[in-house]
Amino acid sequence: MDGVKDKRRQQLTLLLVADRHHLSRGDIRALVKFLESEDCGFDVALQVVNPVEQPELLELHRLVAIPALIKLAPAPKQVFAGSSIFQQLRGWLPRWQKEGVVSGLGLSLTPPELDGSRTQRELQLEDQLLVLRQENETLIDRLHSQESLLRMVAHELRTPLTAAALAVQSQRLGQIDLDRFQDVITRRLEEIEVLSKELLEVGSTRWESLFNPQRLDLASVAAEAILELEKQWLGRDVGIHTDMPSDLPKVFADQRRMRQVLLNLLGNALKFTQDGGKISLTMLHRTSQWLQISVCDSGPGIPEAEQQRIFLDRVRLPQTSGRTAGFGVGLSVCSRIVEVHGGRIWVVSEPDKGACFYFTIPVWQGQEQKQEPGSLTEGQAGP
Repeated sequence: MDGVKDKRRQQLTLLLVADRHHLSRGDIRALVKFLESEDCGFDVALQVVNPVEQPELLELHRLVAIPALIKLAPAPKQVFAGSSIFQQLRGWLPRWQKEGVVSGLGLSLTPPELDGSRTQRELQLEDQLLVLRQENETLIDRLHSQESLLRMVAHELRTPLTAAALAVQSQRLGQIDLDRFQDVITRRLEEIEVLSKELLEVGSTRWESLFNPQRLDLASVAAEAILELEKQWLGRDVGIHTDMPSDLPKVFADQRRMRQVLLNLLGNALKFTQDGGKISLTMLHRTSQWLQISVCDSGPGIPEAEQQRIFLDRVRLPQTSGRTAGFGVGLSVCSRIVEVHGGRIWVVSEPDKGACFYFTIPVWQGQEQKQEPGSLTEGQAGP
């Protein structure tokens, strides 16, 4: 840390392992600000490293989840990870301060009674118990994360399976010829093969690393998504209106993931729009850095209290769960994909007035193809 250090303050060496996405989170920003403040009570030497750039740190410190905060000195080393790093740290700071005072005075922690009630052995067991609880919380977070990833990838399998089933139905009814039918089935089987490989990899690989961002014409991807859902809106008298200017810039995104986001949002819009309703898809070159996409419907809308919760896993709205499968994990997948691209997703809605889902994707500006997924941009886009 900069500035003149108070010699009376104890030294604390910390290593924060976090990528750019984690560093943009409010809790991690608050953690860094606290460590750089006088309130911390230590002279802190804080180093921040990106695991994408230094993956060897994950094995070196045996990290099972990131972000992670590691106390390197004074010994012993401790690792804080999971969703409550800040709270864990604040719980340990008073103990570290007491240990530093005792050490600075040249005292030993060998007396049988330190505070008149607990022996040295009891204090050691208490410390060990706290460490075990911390490791248990980290492992639980890791398990929850992997469960979420498995659900997301498994959810992706539904899209090609549904498309294949519609192709079989159309071929039987004579609506498509044999060549078209074979082409659709072949492409969907290829998608299923890729998704199956990802499902096997996701247990040991970060989900974000499966992305392949590139220069992409998002309007063409959207047009393909609309055609793929054609069977769901033809015959229902549902109007689909698009506003995609011809001079839209290319974006820096993963083609298959963007197709998945559009299919999920358009599919939900069709699911919740009654016959005779309207759906709109709009793309706007919002700034020089961001393209904003919106998918709006004329469905039942979403209560304000539910508008953040719907982006969590397996959330079904009570007012719609009786007549449809609900938003389920689909919006959670969309949120994860958009955030990995560096963008943001949100919803604007009122009950009985439909819902509009918005998300932002970075504009292509000559980004290097070797740039790591999950760090596509420094900042976050907002409404």
